[in-house]
Amino acid sequence: MLSSSKKAVTSLRSVRLTRHLSSRASTILSSLEIPTSTEIPGVFDGQWKGTGDVMESVCPTTGEVLARVQSATPQELHGTLERTKEAHHVLRSIPAPRRGEILRQIREALAAKRDVLGALVSLEMGKIKTEGIGEVQEFVDICDYAVGLSRMMNGRVVASERPGHSILEVPNPLGVVGVLTAFNFPVAVYGWNFSLSFAAGNANLWKPSPSTPLCAIAVTKIIASVLEKNGIPGAVSSLVTGGKDVGEAVVESRDVNLVSFTGSEAVGRVVGKAVQSRFGKSILELGGNNASIIMPDADLSLAVPAVFFGAVGTAGQRCTSTRRLYLHRAIAQQFLSELQRLYGTVRAGDPLVDSTLLGPLHTSTALGIYSNAVQHLRDTGAEILAGGNRYEEEHLKNGNFVQPTIAIPKTNDPTDPIWSTETFAPILNAAIFDTLEQAIEYNNAVPQGLSSSIWTRDLRNVGKWIGPAGSDTGIVNVNVGTSGAEIGAAFGGNKSTGWAVNLGVTLGNSTSAGALARSTFPMQHRWLKVSISLHDQS
Repeated sequence: MLSSSKKAVTSLRSVRLTRHLSSRASTILSSLEIPTSTEIPGVFDGQWKGTGDVMESVCPTTGEVLARVQSATPQELHGTLERTKEAHHVLRSIPAPRRGEILRQIREALAAKRDVLGALVSLEMGKIKTEGIGEVQEFVDICDYAVGLSRMMNGRVVASERPGHSILEVPNPLGVVGVLTAFNFPVAVYGWNFSLSFAAGNANLWKPSPSTPLCAIAVTKIIASVLEKNGIPGAVSSLVTGGKDVGEAVVESRDVNLVSFTGSEAVGRVVGKAVQSRFGKSILELGGNNASIIMPDADLSLAVPAVFFGAVGTAGQRCTSTRRLYLHRAIAQQFLSELQRLYGTVRAGDPLVDSTLLGPLHTSTALGIYSNAVQHLRDTGAEILAGGNRYEEEHLKNGNFVQPTIAIPKTNDPTDPIWSTETFAPILNAAIFDTLEQAIEYNNAVPQGLSSSIWTRDLRNVGKWIGPAGSDTGIVNVNVGTSGAEIGAAFGGNKSTGWAVNLGVTLGNSTSAGALARSTFPMQHRWLKVSISLHDQS
């Protein structure tokens, strides 16, 4: 009887693994040497392995199962941590410029696979093709940045009070960096962390989102091939796939000197407490409930498309997506009319098709979050100006496609959950204000503090917006939309966004220092009246 049972299980597994895979999927996976007919090992510490729970990677566009990945068992995670620690001991002794040269080779290897890796991002995550390719390019670019930093690992000499003495401040590697990434940027976020961490001499342990394991496996394969050619242990960039239990084990491990977590505020709060309880270091990139403020003197030909892209791009699944819109009463009706017209042009479709501008939400769970949020808006008397439903077209029915939505909630109270809660979907809530001070109050009233934007030609408004009485977010834009990041400038948020800073900072300054909030100010200069004083003299 036992023998028959085993045969039945083997037969079932064989049937599942020989499933039909669409040509669009099989072509991409094969190009990246990802097997399509067997379960894929999801653990790497110099060797590929994985005998834990089997996770399914599901395409959000078609609903098809792309692959089944074998995650890490507790024993495999422990072994991977040990190998990663050992790899750090090797890497820390390699001169920083030599580490930079290896990063340059990784950059070249990623660039050679940029387009197909970008296609994999579109296939597994759901963002449109140009965004998928752009995300891989971001990894390429941050490698360039880190190569330069590898020759700038400078300390400093401090004057000593003691005669005949000098004080040297010398940067040294930290150890093992655990990187827990979210589904919405399944390649770039690891790139931000790995590139700078590797340049600094740290080994890295990557725990990706359970729903995007294939992107992590593909990137790890590329990095591992370069490390092998240079005689560097593969565990310098190790990988453990899995669910909540694997993530918790990484966060709680004393062998992980720094944890970089990207995800929700709720989980980030747990991660921060767990790491702090063992006196580890953490970088938290959490929620972003971002607002755009449109002043009466704004150039609407720039502002309307920027808000449109900020709210609709990546189907509202960027941490910097525009979720709140505050319009000055004088231009509110005109702005909303033009924005509604743009929303009417949106056509959802396969993100791998060049002409597609709107892809699906990532999971069926996200569909539920969108539907519940829209229903709550309706139940509380909001006016729905655009969207509010799933797409009904036959070719979209198997995917997670929803209509981008504009709503005017009945309440303007910024502390109401409609305004203060981030909904990770293409829903834009709009309200009217009368003064800049009122708009700033609305902007700052929510718990999150990642990105914000003002549209104005008056430098007095700019001065107030970027000053101590202005926006309290980490990224404070002027005539630039809320979404996006540049590797040369600090990226991070304040308040419940986590106070972390990535990119654009020295290797020794991974978090905001001291008692000063830090902000980055992207600014478009074209429409500023430079003759006007920064401050109102009246």
